[in-house]
Amino acid sequence: MPVGEILDMMIEQAGMSETMDRYKLCYLWAEIVGPSVNRMTFRRYVEGDVLHVYLTSAPLKSELSFLRPKLVERLNEAVGKTVISDIIIH
Repeated sequence: MPVGEILDMMIEQAGMSETMDRYKLCYLWAEIVGPSVNRMTFRRYVEGDVLHVYLTSAPLKSELSFLRPKLVERLNEAVGKTVISDIIIH
């Protein structure tokens, strides 16, 4: 068996797959939004099924609030399953 499959099985058996999906989603934020938006992001975490993102730019907060449904869709697609249902931008 490939090492990746063995690790996935161990994570699943330990009941940590949901936690790992949340970490993966936070990690993929930078990849989805790009480097310029990521530079203005100083904190992100998933609580329940909501991604909380803290930004340093008010105009960017406004722009991203219009893109929330698309961002949710793209982040869930990147993880490969539905992890979040909404994004709150602080």
